Amino acid sequence: MAEVLGKANLFPTGHYSQKKNLEGGACLVPKKISGFCLKKNSFFSLMVKSLASSSDFNGQRVHFMEKENMNKRRFPQVPIKAQMKTGLISRGQKWWEKGLQPNMKEVTSAQELVDSLLNAGDKLVVVDFFSPGCGGCKALHPKICQFAEMNPDVQFLQVNYEEHKSMCYSLNVHVLPFFRFYRGAQGRVCSFSCTNATIKKFKDALAKHTPDRCSLGPTKGLEEKELLALSANKDLPFHYARNQFSQLLFPCMKRLLYQIKIHLIQRQSSRFQSQQHP
Repeated sequence: MAEVLGKANLFPTGHYSQKKNLEGGACLVPKKISGFCLKKNSFFSLMVKSLASSSDFNGQRVHFMEKENMNKRRFPQVPIKAQMKTGLISRGQKWWEKGLQPNMKEVTSAQELVDSLLNAGDKLVVVDFFSPGCGGCKALHPKICQFAEMNPDVQFLQVNYEEHKSMCYSLNVHVLPFFRFYRGAQGRVCSFSCTNATIKKFKDALAKHTPDRCSLGPTKGLEEKELLALSANKDLPFHYARNQFSQLLFPCMKRLLYQIKIHLIQRQSSRFQSQQHP
């Protein structure tokens, strides 16, 4: 029995049942081995082809592996974020990144928002304020992408409210989803909040402000009070220098351009009437 059980009382606390083997002899089958129960797949310290100690038991070779060696063979656990950065796990696409069109982009700073509006020229620009946790924003996003696809000449700017709360506060955006339309020298032409139930607001605004028009004067972009509010916000790396000379000159130029526009319209109208009644 000592030879069967191995060296140094391999099973000192074992309990054995007397079962008959096929040859009629008594077979020692341990019910418990050092606190482990001999059920199928019930203890993890027994493994085949181990490099640790081994012994012959009941005509079969049983190998034992020490727990310390098992831990050494385990693969190191890498955090999920680290695996995403290294490419081991692909990052799932976020809902506001799905279905984006070439004329859609996400704004990353207040300076980028100001520059994007000024560089748009006479093109209509739609600023979409959204939040990742906003259910209405998520439901409306596919339709906004459809509008962007149907209107390639319109620029759509996305502003993530959660990442730019301070900027949104300075722009007086407190309701989501929220939209602002900008066009050339007119600056902001409309602003509103809508959902799937009131999507007609968005359609009507696109239909009204998308048609080609002659915009006299430089592109306005954000209003001056909004620029001053962004500049006064200490959380934003944005600076706006107020020019008093341009502040006095701009209203005069605006009135002059308006008078020129009225004159051109009247001239066109009189020319049309003369052609109709020669």
